[in-house]
Amino acid sequence: MLRKPLVESAMSNFPRFLLDENIRIEVKEFLESNGFSAKYASKGISNGKLASLAKEEKIVLLSRDSDFVNTSLFPPKEFSGIIVFIIHPPTAEKLVKALSSLLAEVKEFKGKLFVVAEEGFEAVD
Repeated sequence: MLRKPLVESAMSNFPRFLLDENIRIEVKEFLESNGFSAKYASKGISNGKLASLAKEEKIVLLSRDSDFVNTSLFPPKEFSGIIVFIIHPPTAEKLVKALSSLLAEVKEFKGKLFVVAEEGFEAVD
C-alpha cells in the first residue's frame, strides 16, 4: 500500500475556515501563515446563508456573532465546526492570541461549537 508523504497527509487533515465579515483580516493572515485555508464569506450575507454555505462546503465557520452560540438555531452536529469569539474589544492581537491557543489544543472541530474568550474556550457538542 502506498502512503502519502507526511506533509501532504498532514495538510489534508488541516481544517478549512470560512470567515464572517466581522472577523479581522489579521485573523485570516494568521491562519494562512500557519498553513490553513481561510476565506471570507460575501459581505452582507445573512447568518442563515452563512451557515448553509459552511455546511455545504464542509468548512469551519469563524464569527464574532453570538447568534451562532444558539445551538437550537445552529446545531453544532450539522457543521464541520463553529468558532465564535466573545472578546471585547476585538483587537487583532487578542483574536489571534485566542485562536492560536485554540488551534494548539484542538485538532478536531467537526460537530462542535467553540466559544472563545480571552481566558480560554468552551467546547459544546
